[in-house]
Amino acid sequence: MAAKAYLLLTITTLGWGGNAIAGKLAAGHISPALLTSGRWIIALGILLPFALPHLRREWQTIRMQLLFLLGMGIVGFALFNNFYYLALNHTSAINGAIEQASMPLLVFIANFLLFGQRVSAGQIVGFFISLVGVSLVASNGNLLGILRLDIGYGDALLMLSIAFYGAYTVALRWMPKLHWLSSMTVLATGAIIGGLPFTFVEFASGSLILPDTQGWLVLAYAAVFPSIVSQACYIRGVELIGPNRGGLFINLVPIFGTFFAVTLLGEELHMFHLIALALVLGGITLAERKPQRAQI
Repeated sequence: MAAKAYLLLTITTLGWGGNAIAGKLAAGHISPALLTSGRWIIALGILLPFALPHLRREWQTIRMQLLFLLGMGIVGFALFNNFYYLALNHTSAINGAIEQASMPLLVFIANFLLFGQRVSAGQIVGFFISLVGVSLVASNGNLLGILRLDIGYGDALLMLSIAFYGAYTVALRWMPKLHWLSSMTVLATGAIIGGLPFTFVEFASGSLILPDTQGWLVLAYAAVFPSIVSQACYIRGVELIGPNRGGLFINLVPIFGTFFAVTLLGEELHMFHLIALALVLGGITLAERKPQRAQI
């Protein structure tokens, strides 16, 4: 059972780690907003036939929570992906993979500020260690650049996209109990609703890029693997070994993303990337060690 869970969770992180590469490969071949909208339209088309029985059975619960679920799809899927793909037009896939690993830090802050979740000294230390790592990447190895607010446009967009997904993650505590196919179908619908206005803006501004062959391949990958396969494998993997052990596999996402960026895109891996990756993952690992007495 554990071996099966490890395989499923590894597939999950491979798909999510590849999303940064997909966003980078999309540049110039399909515009970011069209990629986001198209990704979720295709995903919805794949999910819907399998989800219909669950949607019918759970419709009363869905109807009562419909606005919330659609809002979650807009924030967590549409806004996150739009700004994430746009950012990758202006920064490296390595930066995208490493900075995305800072998402737990935002969740950590939000839970403390909004819900008064008490923290240990180790968690605070872990938070600041990871923050230094993210800052190192965002400033391209020059931490003094942070003090001068010298952060690249793409890295600023990355942090904005991560903030949206962090908000989505915090709000998951209010998600109604639904079959994962029901949840994903409604969330994907919200993603389409939230993504189409960005696509219309691209069209109106003349920045819309219709997909060529490479664009279609990126679109197909984004629709199938990060959107559906990774989600399904993650849910099943967590069912087998529990959320505490399963959640640790998320730390593989920046590792796979960095590896793919170097091997597939030929991006240059600098020493500050390696240091930042070690700081981010080390800090998160330390912060995730939550003593029982530190919880409420």
